[in-house]
Amino acid sequence: MMPAAPPDASRLTPHASRILGIDPGLRLTGFGVIEQSGQKLAYVASGVIRSGEGSLPQRLGVLFAGINEVIATWQPDTCAVEIVFVNVNPQSTLLLGQARGTAICAAVSNELIVAEYTALQIKQAVVGHGKAAKEQVQEMVKRLLGLPVAPKADAADALACAITHAHGSRLGAHSTAGYRVKGGRLV
Repeated sequence: MMPAAPPDASRLTPHASRILGIDPGLRLTGFGVIEQSGQKLAYVASGVIRSGEGSLPQRLGVLFAGINEVIATWQPDTCAVEIVFVNVNPQSTLLLGQARGTAICAAVSNELIVAEYTALQIKQAVVGHGKAAKEQVQEMVKRLLGLPVAPKADAADALACAITHAHGSRLGAHSTAGYRVKGGRLV
């Protein structure tokens, strides 16, 4: 896992909030950090956490430590995690769910409130329709954050999740409306 840029002791803008987006995966977990100040969004960092080889507990431990490192480095105020879709292969779905649970545990253990979004919600918020291709998500993330190049797929998905949360909190739609906080999670 390599942060995209060195940490900055100060925020990009005063009174801004930082949002950590996570695209969970057992092999690769994408992360993206953006800063929101009013309607303005700014890119902070993105990348992937690679779990490597080894037993499932070891790989989940790598993901947990990696997300903790991202949180310590970039100090987000809140976290948005993509909800796992049900796969054709039940074993793959269970493994993905464990990676997602690890990401949520890392965020909650750092006292972040966690919001959850489906892939459909994320694609609708970022691209405008729920059947968008990966390349469309990457291009829109590039445009929305004013990046010189499109981020790689896992990082782009994580940034898109963070953007979805920013749009929701700005509109009052997806953030905490209709939810209650229990153990640091929106339920």
